[in-house]
Amino acid sequence: MRRTTILRTGLSALLLLGTWGTASALPASAADTPVRSAQAPASPELLSAMQRDLGLTRDEAEARLAAEKNATDVERKARKAAGPAYGGSWFDVRRGRLTVAVTRAARADAVRATGATVRLVRHDARQLDAAKKSIDALPAPAGVASWHVDPKANKVVVGIVESHRDDNDVRAFLARARQAGPVTVRQTPAAPRTFAAGTVGGDPYYTGNVRCSIGFSVHGGFVTAGHCGSPSAAVYGWDRSYLGNFQGSSFPGNDYAWVNVSSGWWTVPVVLGWGTIPDRLVRGSAEAPVGASVCRSGSTTHWHCGTVLAKNETVNYREGAVHQMTKTSVCAEPGDSGGSFISGDQAQGVTSGGWGNCAGGGETWHQPVNEILNRYGLTLHTA
Repeated sequence: MRRTTILRTGLSALLLLGTWGTASALPASAADTPVRSAQAPASPELLSAMQRDLGLTRDEAEARLAAEKNATDVERKARKAAGPAYGGSWFDVRRGRLTVAVTRAARADAVRATGATVRLVRHDARQLDAAKKSIDALPAPAGVASWHVDPKANKVVVGIVESHRDDNDVRAFLARARQAGPVTVRQTPAAPRTFAAGTVGGDPYYTGNVRCSIGFSVHGGFVTAGHCGSPSAAVYGWDRSYLGNFQGSSFPGNDYAWVNVSSGWWTVPVVLGWGTIPDRLVRGSAEAPVGASVCRSGSTTHWHCGTVLAKNETVNYREGAVHQMTKTSVCAEPGDSGGSFISGDQAQGVTSGGWGNCAGGGETWHQPVNEILNRYGLTLHTA
């Protein structure tokens, strides 16, 4: 059986050991997985991880999870109430409420009625998204790390690597980006990189000489990062036995993939807690707002938590740009690629890359899971 604790040999082994005979015959669906949240998604161990990584007390962690769940529910109603005046939204940690940007004061009362606070801004979400899309079409030099729409700033934020801020090609990129729309510049300590790794024994899965991490179980297999393997590449499990093959993979441009599971393996709706917390059941894929807490499970650094910093960010890896990513303050290291990002019991995405490490901190991006499900017509395996 697997390497260490009884806990991990239980639900952990279930995640990695295959597909029930009927699983692959289930109908696929591209629809977002509905929210089916448990009554108490916060275990003592999860609260402890949030206390460690976010600097919270236990009471603060419990209150934050409750407020974030409410903000996720409010966001759908508030966006509808804002209509064309919608300028984006984010979770306000200090107030414990969702803030919604609107371009017209006439829509403010309708948005407040949903339970959100309101901020008047100049640019609506469609304008900001159009500006980002124009920037996506520009060739980006290595000194440009990423770019995303920041609803709080009401601009497109372009991240540049500190050591490259004076490069001529970076300056030229910024000049062209500013022509696309409202842009602000922020510096980042290091360039982003993916988190694949060389072969190390006893970890979730291998392809070639690369070790990566399973993201989420779907009926018939699991989703993971695209840079971990190309279509048809063979995949081997933690025990080096044949697991399946990459059925679809995209990188760069995107960073997602899915792997089928062969006879003798099965899937369950579980994310590994690695002994830090109990293994987590997955009950849906409702997307957490900017500002919400989020945790990550990976085969190298195991379980860590942080905050959603931005959505729909374009990340400029050395292999090429990847679009529609979510940026977080969660740390990660090589071998964590493809692993699970989860908020409460709701699947968020699969680990792509970032900068830094879990000793000194950093930032990590994930590819949203609902995009992967929609792209391949998969159904998330939920409890």
